[in-house]
Amino acid sequence: MTSIELRQRLHAGDTVFGTLIVSPSPRWPDVVRNGGLDFVFIDTEHIALDRAQLSWMCQAYAAMGLPPLVRIPSPDPYAATMVLDGGAAGVIAPYVETAEQVRALRGAVKLRPIKGQRLQQILDGAAVERELDSYLQEGAKDRLLLVNIESRPALDALDAILAVPGLDAVLVGPHDLSCSLGLPERYDHPDFLAACETIFRKARSAGVGAGIHFWGTVEQQVHFLQLGANLLIHSADITLFQKHLRADLEAIRRAAGVKRKTSGKGDGLAI
Repeated sequence: MTSIELRQRLHAGDTVFGTLIVSPSPRWPDVVRNGGLDFVFIDTEHIALDRAQLSWMCQAYAAMGLPPLVRIPSPDPYAATMVLDGGAAGVIAPYVETAEQVRALRGAVKLRPIKGQRLQQILDGAAVERELDSYLQEGAKDRLLLVNIESRPALDALDAILAVPGLDAVLVGPHDLSCSLGLPERYDHPDFLAACETIFRKARSAGVGAGIHFWGTVEQQVHFLQLGANLLIHSADITLFQKHLRADLEAIRRAAGVKRKTSGKGDGLAI
């Protein structure tokens, strides 16, 4: 799939699937390519990846037909430009709470390479020369803009956020959203689910994709799709590795009659 096809499918309401890729191993893309994914999610907000590593990852996955969507550390237009320069197919901006933030990100993602005063004039509604406008629109087809909705203020501003031109999808950040709602990690709570449904419904009504990154049960993830999401980022490579490694080792121990010795310390991992 190309970035253009991914963008078209999001706006058409088609369901697309990705996963969070943590490992920068050069062997990893060849494993991931046959996983049934439509795109990959690379997170630089919480994962330590340098600029060269990130660019190699983006170029590799894009060449395999898995558009890389990169979350930047903050809703910073300059950070957005940087990851696009490295080969990202799209930008995910974390913890967005205002339409003003989305407009600034639109400038970086959809109106590049315009910068400075000229960019601000365009964002403020100034007329654009026909040739330049055609050039900008053609380039914008290849680049996606997604923003994380993960707080009560973001919910309050959702209508204004969705009204910003050029937005391709909103993505629920379930951990932060649940905490902002006063329901930390209570992902089955009716109020949390109602908030997700509101986000999905409003986004889809606006012709914008709506998604969530979730690592829970299959049933929970299916429920989010039933509530209206059409973009699902399923778990993460490191989480899936841990899950299946633990299951395999436990099965081997049971079959061999080997008792596991534990330190008493938790060994869970959350992404």
